[in-house]
Amino acid sequence: MKKGIIILLAAALGLSACNKFEKGEGDMTYKIYKSDGKPKIQDGDYVKLNGVQTVETNTNPDSVMVNTYDNERPAFFAISKSMFKGDLASGLKLLGEGDSAVFKLNLDSMEKYSGQPKPKGLKSNIASFTIKIEKVLHKGKDPDSIFEAKKRLFFEAEYKALNEKNKTVEPAKIAKYVADNDLKVTTAPSGLQYVISAPGNSERATLTDTVLMDYTGQFTNKKSNGTLNVFDTSDAKIAKEAGIFSESVQYVPRSLPLGQLPQGVIQGIQLIGVGGKIKMILPSKLGFGENGGGPINPFTPLVFDVELKGIIKPNAGLPLAK
Repeated sequence: MKKGIIILLAAALGLSACNKFEKGEGDMTYKIYKSDGKPKIQDGDYVKLNGVQTVETNTNPDSVMVNTYDNERPAFFAISKSMFKGDLASGLKLLGEGDSAVFKLNLDSMEKYSGQPKPKGLKSNIASFTIKIEKVLHKGKDPDSIFEAKKRLFFEAEYKALNEKNKTVEPAKIAKYVADNDLKVTTAPSGLQYVISAPGNSERATLTDTVLMDYTGQFTNKKSNGTLNVFDTSDAKIAKEAGIFSESVQYVPRSLPLGQLPQGVIQGIQLIGVGGKIKMILPSKLGFGENGGGPINPFTPLVFDVELKGIIKPNAGLPLAK
């Protein structure tokens, strides 16, 4: 993410970047963009927040590690005693509900106390956290047992509200994606929308087959830096561009049992043969539904681009070639 995007994000949050960074605990420096004057966060409180974590690498001055806005999923954070002077918890205690700030923290200290290794290829030893405190549930003098019950109710209410919002805006997300990409889609009776760019051969996969395919799965919304919001792919180049590349993953066509894939993907793959290419836009009912899974929120429409490389029949060792 470029520096300009961070500035735009700050502007979108209603922030002002005119303040200079101040010295906090330990190695932390910070800048408060907005303060509503509400009671400050204390040990034991429970907060709902949105934020962006970036680091400076040799190739990117603002490499994004976490962005809750891109994920459309705020974080819920239990405030505990600081692990070290100048950690994120100590920074959050400078804020109250509605406040926004950026904190610069020492990565060596974060690695030492959290046990999480630093990212590779760092140019500096600083991580930046741009934070917006959405809500605060103050513990006050509540006994732990009572506050735990309050936290559970608080989280359930927020999660329910998020799901209801996702459910309401889902059709608009799909329509916007189709319009923004100028797609001439065909809509199946199930609600699956698709574009076949290459039909492939006459062979069709059945539910008992294993399919060999290259694919990319993404959300309908783009990231805040304008790139595709990819959550999974078999393409190394796309993974690197999306910031999800992992050295432990083999980026090659994947062999997957067709019957175990999301219903919308099953339907789409069965529309093409080996060598075929299809873009599928899945409403959540054909994807991960009202429960979601992993990085996918409930009621989230998904987009899959698939190239079918082969079909492996039960008890067969090799895929049928194009």
